[in-house]
Amino acid sequence: MATVHEITVWTRGVTMDKEGRDIANAFGEAAAREGKHVQAFDNYEDLPDRVLVTTRKYVRISDEEIAHKYVYTNDHPEVVVVAEPTIVKGINILKGMPEGGLLLINTGRPIEYMLKFIPNADILGAIATVDGDAISGVKTVDFSGSEGGVDSAGIGAGLAAPIVGAMARVTGMVKKGTLAKIVKDVSGMERGYNEVKLQKFRRSRAEYFWGG
Repeated sequence: MATVHEITVWTRGVTMDKEGRDIANAFGEAAAREGKHVQAFDNYEDLPDRVLVTTRKYVRISDEEIAHKYVYTNDHPEVVVVAEPTIVKGINILKGMPEGGLLLINTGRPIEYMLKFIPNADILGAIATVDGDAISGVKTVDFSGSEGGVDSAGIGAGLAAPIVGAMARVTGMVKKGTLAKIVKDVSGMERGYNEVKLQKFRRSRAEYFWGG
């Protein structure tokens, strides 16, 4: 059976819907261009039309064809990305994560501070932070009027760019050069790649050494 790497991206409805979609689509597109099999999609059970409700975007990456095409959730994400840091308070963002997984949070706060809000952080193999808001300075919103539509800003024009750059650095799943051909804000992507902070942990049953 094919090994499928599951990535879950947490955002907030409407105000960050396009950013979350850009994160999933840009990262997935980069993996596809590098010859991987990819699925990237929204979880519409989260009602993205409600302002600020937590929503999830999903990416699956594999070296082989992905069989479970009609399962619209990631049950065992080994990578979780939180695009809005207050989401970590009161929500089990690591639900289903296997031991040794990776958490990436968009925040300028220290890693030690963010760990205080994650009661099940002991399963993590690594945690990373990147201050995407400070790097990009803008958030893009899709006013095209169609779900999944791409507005005139283009993919990866705002907050998504530094986040996918950070994802590339700490996961090693895609190359920075491939992302540079996809995102509009290449400079922001490169800053995210260079400025991400990573803390690794050793686990008794699994050892994951994320990133370089």
